[in-house]
Amino acid sequence: GTGSIYTFYPPDAPEFAKLMGDFTQKDLPTLMANLGVPNEPLPLWWTADFINADPGKPGTPCTIDKWIVGEFNCSCVGISKCLPAYCKADTPNASFFDIPVRDLMEATYLGNLMGQKALDILATSKTKAPSPAAAKLITRVEAIKGAMAMGVLSKDEGNGMLSKLFEV
Repeated sequence: GTGSIYTFYPPDAPEFAKLMGDFTQKDLPTLMANLGVPNEPLPLWWTADFINADPGKPGTPCTIDKWIVGEFNCSCVGISKCLPAYCKADTPNASFFDIPVRDLMEATYLGNLMGQKALDILATSKTKAPSPAAAKLITRVEAIKGAMAMGVLSKDEGNGMLSKLFEV
């Protein structure tokens, strides 16, 4: 992996309610307007890494509530579990099959969830045909079926993922 240690919190974590409220109600509308897309939905694949500006020592409780966006991630959100398939100097032959099954299932679930959300957005949009990028998302079902056919996923695993696709 990257060597980074991550702490993930659910979107409704109470300790970040003010941060989430400010970010979603004040900051994002300004950002979207500055990008020239004020009336568009927030892209599904965006995440923001927040850093607390508290000058205290690492590992100690924050004493101020001032947050800075360290970076926006605009691709592969939640799919970092697939890093074992990333070819590097020390792993030039890395492949899809190097991803641990549990991690692959989690990444597939997240990808399917994003795909379903994209389909929901398309269904409610005025667009008659999906864009090429959206069309790729629609192929999630075929990817799971292919993984089942090749034995990468068992029938039960694949069917479970397919059913989760539509639980959103």
